Amino acid sequence: MAKFSATKVAEQRLAVELRKVAKIVGGIVNAHVNGDKITDPKKLAAALAAYSDALGPWGEAVVAKIMAGVQDNNKRAWSQLSTQIGKELRSTMAESAVGAVARQLQREQVELIKSLPLEAGLRAQKIAQEAMMGGKRADVAAEELNRTGEVTESRATLIARTEIAKANATLTSARAQYVGATHYIWRTAEDGDVRESHAEMNGKIFRFDDPPYVEGEGNHGPGEIYNCRCFAEPIIGETE
Repeated sequence: MAKFSATKVAEQRLAVELRKVAKIVGGIVNAHVNGDKITDPKKLAAALAAYSDALGPWGEAVVAKIMAGVQDNNKRAWSQLSTQIGKELRSTMAESAVGAVARQLQREQVELIKSLPLEAGLRAQKIAQEAMMGGKRADVAAEELNRTGEVTESRATLIARTEIAKANATLTSARAQYVGATHYIWRTAEDGDVRESHAEMNGKIFRFDDPPYVEGEGNHGPGEIYNCRCFAEPIIGETE
């Protein structure tokens, strides 16, 4: 069977890079915090904004490299389904169409990377303000501020898992549209971490252009929502 699932290697590589960012964000916040207070909110905001801007070129390089691997893996999966499809997807027109989709995905991922310092800054300001207004104990606020790097790491890990799966799902859908594949089989990772609502979808057939309703999540396809490791297995030719 062709492997249309997102590669674990790509997810892990992106997570490693984003956790580096998280550690630096934690260091910036800690350098501007004294107990439950931010020593100079404007300086903290400026430092995090500057780091966010600096992440742009770095993020573009990291994401482009990792996404190239995701694209290659997705193309191989399609080629394994059919020799003819493999030839069609190597055409200039197909490469151009899928390339445009990939570039949009990369732009969105870079913006998410740049959002990590800004989100951490907003979180820190909220905690400090709650402490100042008496809505949060000073020791609790100090501990929460001290955990900025850890909280940002968790966010970074979630982004890595979600975005790699989403990218893989989007590429599969884009290639399906090009070769005329209209339906897919919903596949899960088939382990104990699969959500019950997603397990209910496993093995069912849906249209690429008509995502099913998933209880508590709305309409979406496999791999298109946070922390989802499901994937679409296209139906083509004789397998249809």
